[in-house]
Amino acid sequence: MMSSQYPKIRTLDLRPYTRDGKPFVLVRDPLSLSKKTLLIPQPLASTMAFCDGTMDARAISAALAVRAGYWVSPGEIDGLLAALDEALLLDNERSFEMQKKALETYRQAPFRPPCCADQVYPGDAEALSQFLQEFIERVDGKGAPVAGDFTPLGGRGLISPHIDYNRGGLVYAQVWRRAASMMQDADLVVILGTDHNGSKDIITLTRQNYATPFGMLPTAQDVVDALATAIGEEDVFAGELRHQSEHSVELAAVWLQFIRAECNLNRLQSASPASFEIVPLLAGSLAPLADDAVQLEENAMLNRFMQALGKATAGKRVVIVAAGDLSHVGPAFGGQPVDFISRARLKAADEELITKICTGDAPGFYEAVRQVDDKNNVCGLSPIYLTMRLLNPLRGERVAYDLCPADEQETSLVTICGIVLQ
Repeated sequence: MMSSQYPKIRTLDLRPYTRDGKPFVLVRDPLSLSKKTLLIPQPLASTMAFCDGTMDARAISAALAVRAGYWVSPGEIDGLLAALDEALLLDNERSFEMQKKALETYRQAPFRPPCCADQVYPGDAEALSQFLQEFIERVDGKGAPVAGDFTPLGGRGLISPHIDYNRGGLVYAQVWRRAASMMQDADLVVILGTDHNGSKDIITLTRQNYATPFGMLPTAQDVVDALATAIGEEDVFAGELRHQSEHSVELAAVWLQFIRAECNLNRLQSASPASFEIVPLLAGSLAPLADDAVQLEENAMLNRFMQALGKATAGKRVVIVAAGDLSHVGPAFGGQPVDFISRARLKAADEELITKICTGDAPGFYEAVRQVDDKNNVCGLSPIYLTMRLLNPLRGERVAYDLCPADEQETSLVTICGIVLQ
């Protein structure tokens, strides 16, 4: 916690935004301590880069002028800081106390309520089922990207998107349909979702149950306890509140429940377990752990995590799901507009990653991203890499791939894939 005289910004969701042809930064709180969203004009938003707890408003003004060539008066900076403080976006006593209260409320609830219901998908169970069924029907009609065989396939895991259903629904439908048998047979599903706002926390657990419009998914407390003991209670729960608003695990959980319900309805596996548990896990950036894939494979914390999960799940029918998208390129992500040539290069780069996944080459997958400084912003890097390590040795079957627009001009793209892992 920092003194208000030397402001420090909390970890926030910052996105470029243009209004009336003028550049802004859209600021959201990933912990949802406050419902306020700030739209800050440039260059005023640049001052936030210097709010690291070591400088006051005058020093920030001077640093911005020297390092960036912008002049923002100390008075303007004080005004911005007041707005940030009001929205609980500074790392200080006010936000700390609010975070403690929010975490207590989250943990005392009977379950984590869905954060995407009535936004990404219908909040009513019947309407949601029909919504997802429409994607299945389009897949059955072969109206899907990279459409192929949709026969259910056994396996031990899968790569699923976490993009919204409207853009990625056909890829979700293809890979989850192919994974129907393994999902129905599982009595434990580990879902590793991208932690979009937790770069400092490699593994973030929760003991809270997850809920969707289809009902509550119980969290396997014994497995979570074993992982917490192996890695460290304080470390794995430091960012637990991020589970509350992170969508990656939730969007996989919805399809998990839907596919199992469809299997029961169609009597796909009459002897399958009627109940199952999940382990919801958020995966942050792996970069702080190592300089390269060799060091990453030797990392003691990751190895403790792998061993503890294997031991805690021994004897269970386990499926591991990596909820992660691939590339994020274009102006929406701070890059150049995607044209025909860069689109072809993007597909080639993704193809290399998918090949690494399908051949079970976890070090090669990580290195392919690292060696180009992750220029394509592969936000599923951590959950996919960890899933590959956990299932090693493996082979994968590519089921679907698509490029999804990320702005109105379609000059920004998010790429996604669906892969069944055996």
